[in-house]
Amino acid sequence: MSHMEDVRLVGPEDFPVSGMNEIHMVEDGDITFVDLDKYYKKALESKATVILIDKEVECPEGKCLIITSDPLGNFNRLTRHFRPFQASTASISPTAKIGEGTIIQPNCFIGNHVTIGRNCIIHANVTINDYTIIGDNTIIQSGAVIGGDACYFQRTKDGHFRKFESSGRVILGNDVEIGALTAIDRGVSGDTIVGDGTKMDNFVQVGHDTHIGKHCLIGAHSAIAGVSTLEDYVTLWASVLINKDLVIGKGAVILATSAVDKSLEGGKAYFGCPAVEARSKWKEMAAIRALPSLVEHFQKMQEKE
Repeated sequence: MSHMEDVRLVGPEDFPVSGMNEIHMVEDGDITFVDLDKYYKKALESKATVILIDKEVECPEGKCLIITSDPLGNFNRLTRHFRPFQASTASISPTAKIGEGTIIQPNCFIGNHVTIGRNCIIHANVTINDYTIIGDNTIIQSGAVIGGDACYFQRTKDGHFRKFESSGRVILGNDVEIGALTAIDRGVSGDTIVGDGTKMDNFVQVGHDTHIGKHCLIGAHSAIAGVSTLEDYVTLWASVLINKDLVIGKGAVILATSAVDKSLEGGKAYFGCPAVEARSKWKEMAAIRALPSLVEHFQKMQEKE
């Protein structure tokens, strides 16, 4: 357990803070934290105005530093203070707002401060956790979990994991469809967003703070890691894997069973592991299929010599 008593302020004591965000999602006026060498520069040059940091550094102009031995621990304490866990007292929270014409099937859980628009269908056994926002005409199939905690941990020196407390939301637009047994994690401190008209098949995983644009199509068993962006009209066929912190450009198509390890331009089709332009991959596969006959021909040439 961290203690606020170990902190030391460098900068104005009345420095304003308008929000909280982890380093990948930080915005103007935010407080953030950093305790890893690879992120010190990013944090100090970010839009954050207040930075929890465990290193003695020069305070950048226009910012305030809070030097502490445990930045993550104290950031989590702030999260728990401003967005504490609220135990539920009913299957559908009395604080939930549900629009006219929306149908909630049996055995659903609707958490605290959830907002659901008009003419939605929430099928049986769906879980919608606190602060989730859902637009109009959206369908969520059975067994989906919307707003579970982010899978976001820090490994300690003794090999254990410390949890980043999640305080963000999931926001689903209008005319969205979420397949059965799909899981969409809420943001750690920002929002996980799914744009209008996007459709997902069954068993899809969407990581924390991911932004999915409008009218995207996501096939079954696909998984999108945290803090990635799919721009509008992206198509992922079945079992596509997207690594974290990537951008998939508008209108890109990623063919089934591909794995993406770098950002991709829009308007093109991709395939493979790692994914490359599909035409290039097919040429490569054709060349590989030709290798046995080429090797056999080469061996015969050597025998004749």
